[in-house]
Amino acid sequence: MSAHPLDPLTADEATTASRVLRESGQLPEGTLYPLVTLAEPAKAALLAWRDGDPIDRQLRYLCWHRETRAAYEALVSATHERVVSVEPVPGVQPLYLLFAELYMGIELIKADERWQAALKRRGVDNLDLIQIDPWPAGSHGLDFEEGGKRRLLRAVTYVLDDPGDNAYAHPVENLVVIVDLDQMEVVDVQDGEAVPIPRANGRYDAEHVGPMRTTVKPLEITQPEGPSFTLDGTHLSWEKWDLRFDLHPIEGLVIHQANYDGRPVLHRASIAEMVVPYASTAMNSWWKNTYDAGEMSIGKLVNSLVLGCDCLGEIRYVDATIVDENGNPYVIPQAICLHEEDFGILWKHTDLMKGSVEVRRSRRMVLSAIHTVGNYEYGFYWYLYQDGRLQLEIKLSGIVQTEAVPDGAPAPKHGAIIDDHLVSPHHQHMFSIRLDLDVDGTDCQVLEVDAIPVPMGSDNPHGNAWVSRETLIASERDGKRQLDTASGRHWRIVSSTQRNGLGQPTGYSLLPHVGPMILNDPSSHVSRRAGFASAALWVTAYDDREMHAAGDYPNQNAGADGLPRWVQQDRNLDGADVVLWHTIGVTHVARPEDWPVMPTEYAGFTLKPYGFFDRNPALDVPPSHACHTEESSS
Repeated sequence: MSAHPLDPLTADEATTASRVLRESGQLPEGTLYPLVTLAEPAKAALLAWRDGDPIDRQLRYLCWHRETRAAYEALVSATHERVVSVEPVPGVQPLYLLFAELYMGIELIKADERWQAALKRRGVDNLDLIQIDPWPAGSHGLDFEEGGKRRLLRAVTYVLDDPGDNAYAHPVENLVVIVDLDQMEVVDVQDGEAVPIPRANGRYDAEHVGPMRTTVKPLEITQPEGPSFTLDGTHLSWEKWDLRFDLHPIEGLVIHQANYDGRPVLHRASIAEMVVPYASTAMNSWWKNTYDAGEMSIGKLVNSLVLGCDCLGEIRYVDATIVDENGNPYVIPQAICLHEEDFGILWKHTDLMKGSVEVRRSRRMVLSAIHTVGNYEYGFYWYLYQDGRLQLEIKLSGIVQTEAVPDGAPAPKHGAIIDDHLVSPHHQHMFSIRLDLDVDGTDCQVLEVDAIPVPMGSDNPHGNAWVSRETLIASERDGKRQLDTASGRHWRIVSSTQRNGLGQPTGYSLLPHVGPMILNDPSSHVSRRAGFASAALWVTAYDDREMHAAGDYPNQNAGADGLPRWVQQDRNLDGADVVLWHTIGVTHVARPEDWPVMPTEYAGFTLKPYGFFDRNPALDVPPSHACHTEESSS
């Protein structure tokens, strides 16, 4: 029995709810469940809930019937073993990622004579050394899409030297296959000009890269008395922080009800969407703009952190329960990692007059999960700090997409040469982070803050003055905001009712990630679908139904759903329960050093207290026992 409404979904609950839904007879025979999640209670109910209150554990099902191409949403109570509701959802496509369908689609392609002939024309006969990568088809206004009615995948092909090879070293250029996942038929084999398959060496494992460095000495992290945090299921307490977390199939690692010293800061934080548009105009690439959250269900692709060195230190792991498209639960062991790490100096001052030194070392609490989506790895790291800051750091690694180019081809305009006859196309990773901030409560204001120089004159006689200008974002149509690096623009969320000891509103500042927004032409199909990626910040009034930045059904959706549509309501934001949606645009200009596996790229943002405290909240952090004043011997 769950002790809290936000406790993660259990295997028993999923098994019970799936049985109840199947036996109810309210859905056609053979219905699949592309998405099954815990139905989180409405925010108002969560805020009103007290320990010991009854809990009705409900599961939300997104359902798909392939034969009739019909979508449904179902709500099932595992507690009371009953179907609460089943509603049809016309005109939408479910999530793209259904593992069984993708495997069947790959087998269909391998059996297609047109595809086999295209490979033979390129000198490839051994179909056992072939890798086929399926991709979401997207929405591009093409006739065969039938306005999004057909559930499609596109697929590209690679050749392996042996079963352990890196397939991305050997792309089969100008060959794209389109499959109808409902009819399970190959719609088209697009076979263009044959380009020689690159013979580049894409190996990156220790066995193949040559002698290893001998200069790396052991670096060990020990906590003899154990970690400083306590973990009760998915309830974390560390220093003055207290929060809950779980792993959502679409949103990945989600932070719930983060409080500092008993004061609310953040009600819920999640990856609300992400899209990866490519810049290449080549046949194999121009259409690539996968939604790794809303189409690929990134949470289902979380790594089991059993092998490798994903975390370091005194670690605690948490498993994740996922439900497959047949309604059956399975467990991904050690999906979430928790540990502490040293983070340098927290604060320091040397008093030159007195000769005294006070210094405190910083440590941070780390919650992390790593996801593999095809060729790419995404690590999401939430950091908690002793001075009340929160930070999200996104770590990107893996293998870049590749294209083959023939001898004598001109230098690529939309990518970079990374090996012999091998190009990596430029691309972007556009993340939307949903931040439901409750700073000392739900009644808040959002201020846009710019540093503005004051013109020389009576108000600035010496030319040195500048001011911090605060502009209230009062309604949703004003809530679509852009970066301004020249003014150091950031945003502050302040309480409408609470004041600190200095009479100032308590608040937190969002220090944004700096980078371009989506670079596709605004009139393109890609930009229309990914409307959220056109602005660095959106501010909306809270609504339990608005969770995903591109809407709940982005797969092959040709319209502009999600944030662009919601803000047209122009709801009041002054003193409201507000939600911030921060777009992080990682613009990846390809380079040779990204091959054959790319060093980690970093992106993220910080939430920093501003007036939330009366003074430095980390004054009470004790000195480190490791600090000493003796000079180190040489």
